[in-house]
Amino acid sequence: MNDQRGSVLVLTNPYDGTADVVLRLLAERRVSVVRLDPGADLNESASLTATYRTEDQRGTLRTPSRELDLTRVQSVWVRRPSPYEGTPRLDGQDRRFAAEQSYWGAGGILASLPGAHYVNHPWSNRAAEYKPAQLGTARQSGFLVPHTLITDNENDARDFVARERGGVVFKPVWNTLYRVDDRPHSVWVREVHGDEITSAVAVCPHMFQAKVNKAFDVRVTAVGGLLFGSRIDSPDLDWLYRQDLMRCTPIGIPEAVARSIATYLKDFRLTFGAFDFAVTADSAWYFLECNPNGQWAWQPAETTDSIAHAIADQLEKGSDT
Repeated sequence: MNDQRGSVLVLTNPYDGTADVVLRLLAERRVSVVRLDPGADLNESASLTATYRTEDQRGTLRTPSRELDLTRVQSVWVRRPSPYEGTPRLDGQDRRFAAEQSYWGAGGILASLPGAHYVNHPWSNRAAEYKPAQLGTARQSGFLVPHTLITDNENDARDFVARERGGVVFKPVWNTLYRVDDRPHSVWVREVHGDEITSAVAVCPHMFQAKVNKAFDVRVTAVGGLLFGSRIDSPDLDWLYRQDLMRCTPIGIPEAVARSIATYLKDFRLTFGAFDFAVTADSAWYFLECNPNGQWAWQPAETTDSIAHAIADQLEKGSDT
């Protein structure tokens, strides 16, 4: 099957139910869509070819059901593709070699489609995932930012905790997969005290942050120039810990916060961003983080539907240039 001009390429794993919400909308609009999990599919059933000349750049993606001319891709939605781990037919250093060649080769091709509109570009996603970069950009964008220390020095960490009379929380700078007794284990945001800080801090950077005396949390999902706010009331410090106990309702976004969001997105070259805030009783919105590829389909049905339509609109329109 040959796709017509205006195809949307969706890069995600086969279990991504959030992507399905948007794909149903694109199907209703009769938008041509190709779904690919490059880290897995290119090991088995799909193939990718690209050519580069002085005159032009071309490429072809072949799957069991279709052949896609990459010059006709108008939008790329980088959702949740599997990591490049190499073909299971190989092992050891051969598999590692194949995995790295795939990451830099196939990954590079899919991130370099001329004229395509990315939501978001994978390199922009990666740059925006660094917590220190998030905090620095948030401060420059005009957000309120809690006093934060990132350190591998035990004494600096202990001094920070001692100075912050309102309490301090610990957060990992990256959500690394971790197993306890061979079972997946998450490191949740939690309050930390000075007597818990040991020389183990020296093994890697640790993130300590002044505890915000919050009344509630807010998730703001940004899609282009559109903002969708959800107030989150939870009994836990980290509302992700027990999402079944949280209550989620729509909320308006103050103009100053909206302006800062726009600046932040522009600085990181993002079309999509999932912003988390802690809001105090006197309506001060403190920036906590922005996940450039955060989940959003868990929000109230009306909000989820609006976000899905906004993403579908972005993919359908393609690049403005």
